[in-house]
Amino acid sequence: MNRIALIYTVKSVLDTFVPQLQPYLPGDMKYHNLFDDFLASDPNETGTFSVENRNRLFNDIRNCELTGAGLIVVTCSTLTPAVALIRPFINVPVIAIDDAMCSRAVTYGPRIRVVATARSTVEPTVTHIAQEAEKAGLKNVTIDPSYNDEAFAAMKKGDMKTHDTLVLNTVKNIKGYDVVVLAQASMAHLEKQAAAVCGLPVLSSPELCRKAIVAALSGKGMDCSMSGL
Repeated sequence: MNRIALIYTVKSVLDTFVPQLQPYLPGDMKYHNLFDDFLASDPNETGTFSVENRNRLFNDIRNCELTGAGLIVVTCSTLTPAVALIRPFINVPVIAIDDAMCSRAVTYGPRIRVVATARSTVEPTVTHIAQEAEKAGLKNVTIDPSYNDEAFAAMKKGDMKTHDTLVLNTVKNIKGYDVVVLAQASMAHLEKQAAAVCGLPVLSSPELCRKAIVAALSGKGMDCSMSGL
């Protein structure tokens, strides 16, 4: 049965991810969405992704598996390290939103700048990129992160205009890097603007994740179109 289950922590991603994915998947695909904003807001407030949150995420992923989905997608970069721990206990593939982005980032060069709004995303993204660099055999890789609490607070209030202005103001001052990584899917709509203001390649996760989903389902024999992705 054609089913995908997706886990979200940010409403703007919940609202946009599936509509942007649907054109490339079979028309009879069913989508099951699970929204759990606590998994992002709590570690951002406490500074740690607790054992309790790992258990909560395990339950969320397990509940997604119980829908009968053939693929599970976790759309929050803060959760990626815990996803890696949980995967062995789940019987269907689990894709993390930033898997493809972090793998792509190290192909641009050794100087990488990570931009986040939630501090809870910084360490997982930096660690993930460092792991991808090690897999690729790269040496002397520099990964410099930053986060903007004000932008995150604005997003949580639904004030995307302020959020976007703060993020672009941060990005426009970035120089001397090979690539800029927008660590959260909630910043993806700024990818082209960010590249224009800083004059550097800029990566975000959703489009690359959608490509990974299409590739995974095509590998299962599904007729998926990648035109436009």
